[in-house]
Amino acid sequence: MGRVSKKKNGNGAAGKVVNRATDTDRFVGNRIRERRIMLGLSQQQMAELIGVTYQQAHKYERGINRISAGRLFEISQVLDVPVGHFFEGLKNGGGNENNDRQRMCLEIARNFTQIGNKGHQEALSHMARALADK
Repeated sequence: MGRVSKKKNGNGAAGKVVNRATDTDRFVGNRIRERRIMLGLSQQQMAELIGVTYQQAHKYERGINRISAGRLFEISQVLDVPVGHFFEGLKNGGGNENNDRQRMCLEIARNFTQIGNKGHQEALSHMARALADK
């Protein structure tokens, strides 16, 4: 659940209500980032597709800014997944314990899809299989 706090203005009185991002917001943002990278989209490209600035897309992915239901639906359409995709794994504790490993896997997948030569893709696949057997 989102934490809501009231900022105090300079004279100590309660002022504007501020929504703070939660672990769930960060988890969802990370899932958006993963899917965007898997599709080979840059943050700028995704931002244009969902009608926000690059900075806003970045804040969504980092979990800094919360995402409205309507915007999450738009993002799911652009990334061609159901909205529930962004919450998969959240019940199991969420979190980013394997963040570095996950980042490397995503980078490998993105780079692999950009290899134009099918023979090179096949060779890389065989090499990865051979290394995994060791």
